[in-house]
Amino acid sequence: MLFLLPDDQIYQIYSSISSHVKILVNEEDELLDTNIAIYIYAGLIAAIIVLAILRSYLFFRSTSNASKRLHDHMFNYLLKAPMRFFDTNPSGRILNRFSKDTGAMDEILPRVLSDAIQTVLVMTGCIVLIAVTNVWMIIVMVVLAVIFSVLGKWFLATAKSIKHLEATAKSPVFSTLNSTLSGITTIRATNRQGILVKQFDRHQNVHTSGWYMIISYMTAFGLWVDTILGLFFACIVYSFVGMSEDNVVSGAMLGLAVSQGIGLTGMVQYGMTQIAEVINQITSVERILQYTKIDQEGPFDTPEEHRPKPHWPSNGNIIFRDLSLRYDIQNNPILKGLNINIKSGEKIGIVGRTGAGKSSLISALFRLAQVDGLIIIDTLDTKNLGLHDLRSKLSIIPQEPVLFSASMRYNLDPFNEFSDKDLWSALDDVELKNAISSLEYKVEEGGNNFSVGQRQLICLARAIIRRNNILILDEATANVDPETDSLIQAAIRKKFQECTVLTIAHRLNTIMDSSRIIVMDAGRIVECDHPHILLQNPDGYFTKLVMQTGETFESLRRIAQD
Repeated sequence: MLFLLPDDQIYQIYSSISSHVKILVNEEDELLDTNIAIYIYAGLIAAIIVLAILRSYLFFRSTSNASKRLHDHMFNYLLKAPMRFFDTNPSGRILNRFSKDTGAMDEILPRVLSDAIQTVLVMTGCIVLIAVTNVWMIIVMVVLAVIFSVLGKWFLATAKSIKHLEATAKSPVFSTLNSTLSGITTIRATNRQGILVKQFDRHQNVHTSGWYMIISYMTAFGLWVDTILGLFFACIVYSFVGMSEDNVVSGAMLGLAVSQGIGLTGMVQYGMTQIAEVINQITSVERILQYTKIDQEGPFDTPEEHRPKPHWPSNGNIIFRDLSLRYDIQNNPILKGLNINIKSGEKIGIVGRTGAGKSSLISALFRLAQVDGLIIIDTLDTKNLGLHDLRSKLSIIPQEPVLFSASMRYNLDPFNEFSDKDLWSALDDVELKNAISSLEYKVEEGGNNFSVGQRQLICLARAIIRRNNILILDEATANVDPETDSLIQAAIRKKFQECTVLTIAHRLNTIMDSSRIIVMDAGRIVECDHPHILLQNPDGYFTKLVMQTGETFESLRRIAQD
């Protein structure tokens, strides 16, 4: 209990003890020597200082550790969340958890919790002292406790709701700011700054309204508390006036009751405010705990009886059997009954209109959504494999290259599995060896110190290093110039000659020399054959796609024929 007591309460205890020491010293039959009394006095001061420092250290150390564990727990769950979670939750909402909510849990909550505990203990001491001076005040205190119980119930419920509203209104502010910064180049190029400013102001006004409500209810609550405590203080004074008619009232007791009443008057409002603030800040903890209950992907580890061999897949055969995929159990499937056998070393091009299901086919391969049916890679059903074993054996080069704000070494080999010789060799294969001075070259956030084409080449180098037998290109050359496109295609033909390559095509010239073309429409495979054979059907889906390219139709036909 001594650790929980506030500094002024400890000081009161100390003053009481020191007064007894003075009495012992000042009596005619002196019991203590003056020097001894000074030593005791100094010892009490030192004890108060040590206890106060130790109490603060232990309290804030424990709250800091709890905050770290909650943050790590939330982050761990977020890393294992399915892709559907990120599709349905704006980035601002997620950033809000890791910025405002985590900041409140780290900085504000420990402080207000400490203040609330200390204030409650001081108020308890004041109430006890008032009751000791005048027993009849206990009746008034019971009535006051009932009034504050009802008032506090209304106040805390309102405070929690408004605080939750304010926190929710802040998420769109983060989302708008994040998306604006991501597309600032396009916004300035199209001169659309005014639209974004109005949108941001609209979200900011909604958030400001919520914050104004917090200030308003805190002020109103303080007014009511001061009014009620003013009446309570009047009861204290008039109770002693009534007692003075029949009994002799001690001036010391009256002074003690009045002083404690004055202290209580100023302390209850602060105490209730701090308790309300604790409940408000607990809302941030609740919001963080919500992210520890989200659905998880998995399993991540393969059971021992299904664990693949170290060099799996050695061939790269892929079989889709009655495959269906849906992103939400309540929605209709995106992929519907796909059946195809992709042989080892085949180069497969995947084409189709927007929304045909091309990227969903890749999502099914990586098990990024709910999959029905079978996906068999080198005789192993991927449903029996953990996600770590499955995804680590598949290489992908996405349309938007992903680079980390770290060294080039970390971007190429984040798990330190390969030698410097392998890393330099991969960079040489994509003609980036001379673009950096060393493997410790700093890659800026998002790879901003590289061009779009160079970022895609770094992703290609990452895939070359992994040496997986299955490579997926998800419109990897859609945003690069023709020269970089040719370089990527040449590197793929050279380094992945024996590998199975699946290419989602934006530019048809990149897949016209494929072994087979898969044409998708509305989640189904409508055509699948060699591109030259598909072009023999003038009414075919693939032929219509190629004809839409205009003047390049004949050149594409010749590439397919060759």
